[in-house]
Amino acid sequence: MKKYDTIIFDLDGTLLDTLEDLADSVNYVLKQNGFPTRTKEEIRKFLGNGLANLMELSVPGGRSNPQYEKCIADFREYYAQNMYNKTAPYEGVLELLEQLSKMGYKMAVVSNKFDKAVKTLCKTYFSNYIKVAIGESAHIAKKPAPDTVLKAIKILDSSADKIVYVGDSEVDVKTAKNTGVICVGVTWGFRDRTVLEKEGADFIMDKPDELLNIIN
Repeated sequence: MKKYDTIIFDLDGTLLDTLEDLADSVNYVLKQNGFPTRTKEEIRKFLGNGLANLMELSVPGGRSNPQYEKCIADFREYYAQNMYNKTAPYEGVLELLEQLSKMGYKMAVVSNKFDKAVKTLCKTYFSNYIKVAIGESAHIAKKPAPDTVLKAIKILDSSADKIVYVGDSEVDVKTAKNTGVICVGVTWGFRDRTVLEKEGADFIMDKPDELLNIIN
């Protein structure tokens, strides 16, 4: 009998390499609104805590800038049309999902990316494997609150003691701890191994197929 039966994944930096499209979209919005652009490495560090936080860190003056809300709206519109330009699953991810599916694991994605984009991207890239995709919305607290993970657990008819949560950032480790589930950090995403170690991830992996050894 398997110790775990459900794997919940973060999306950006974990399953999908979205950095280029996110950076391009942020810089398009900044240019359009007359602001200086950001480097890709700056934007990498800004990611993981939702769109409002991303724009707060990217726009000069953050939330106090009169154009802050407009930048959020502009980003939503532009990114929705440009989120497939350079985005792709990380190497080995599709093979991992196929193997987990064959082994009978239930799977979901829980992300702080806005909900419509999460559902659209998961349908585009992972429709054969992932049926539950939950993103940021006004109706539920975002990560690191446990709410979105608990919602996924309920939909999948699982329980916290049967869950492995996989993500790439400090937000993901905190989310897993707040939910009371095992956390596996990945080193190929938007944060370094040192960040995952500092936050106390239960396991850290460098390649997707290492998850099979962890859960077994």
